[in-house]
Amino acid sequence: MDKDFSDNFLIKGSFSIKKASTQYKGKLTKEEGEILLVQEKEKLRELQEKLYSDGSQSLLVVLQAMDAAGKDSLVEHVFGGVNPQGCNVTSFKTPSSKEYSHDFLWRHYLALPQKGMIGIFNRSHYESVLVCKVHPEYNLSEKTWKSVKDFDKKFWENRYESIRNFEKHLSQNGTTIVKIFLNVSKDEQKKRFLDRINEQEKNWKFSMGDLPERALFDQYMNCYEQAINETSKDYAPWYVLPADDKWFARVAAIQIIIDTMEKMNLKYPQLSEKDKQELKDAKKQLENE
Repeated sequence: MDKDFSDNFLIKGSFSIKKASTQYKGKLTKEEGEILLVQEKEKLRELQEKLYSDGSQSLLVVLQAMDAAGKDSLVEHVFGGVNPQGCNVTSFKTPSSKEYSHDFLWRHYLALPQKGMIGIFNRSHYESVLVCKVHPEYNLSEKTWKSVKDFDKKFWENRYESIRNFEKHLSQNGTTIVKIFLNVSKDEQKKRFLDRINEQEKNWKFSMGDLPERALFDQYMNCYEQAINETSKDYAPWYVLPADDKWFARVAAIQIIIDTMEKMNLKYPQLSEKDKQELKDAKKQLENE
């Protein structure tokens, strides 16, 4: 039975959103998946400790998805076992007036993980080629552009180029990047919205603003397809996970993250001979108290 999914959803070459499955169709059961997730969380915690002690690199995990695809719960279930001192989660909402007074990448630079840390972007710089492409008028808030007519093909090509350059720069300076798109179907999104309405304890999750965006579902899918094709590179790969089954998306995501960290060649610091001798002296002193 295949229990290693880390390479199954890596985007190489041309990507078609219509051909990407939203459902897991393998043999792993939900019960087996939940057991596997617990086991993988132990590995992730060990790797995080090594990343922190190594202190020479950082990991950036970018999560993108439509509403109700399971981003928040994935963060909770995948990273729930790591040391919170070594992990930061940033959820990017509508930019503030201060953020709009800078270029579109500025606020993302501020949230990058320092060396030794894991950073998680719950939504990210990709919103500038997703929601801002579906709603190009949002770009006018940057005050650089005078009309939506300015947002032509060249404008979007420049945005993709800026993102590629941003991610390449990070990669060349010690940050490993893994980007995950949770691919949820429109039918499953509808089911989850109805759950939020019907179950009182989930009411707070539903916003009336979700419905107008849902009506633009196909436009968003086209934007995701283009963004992924434009920016899935060896230094910042995209993984497209079937997300109709949350339990499976979590298993696949944690395996991708673990395999990525294992390739970072992390090492615990090596003590000098002087440091080793000082440890021996300290041990002797403590034992003789």
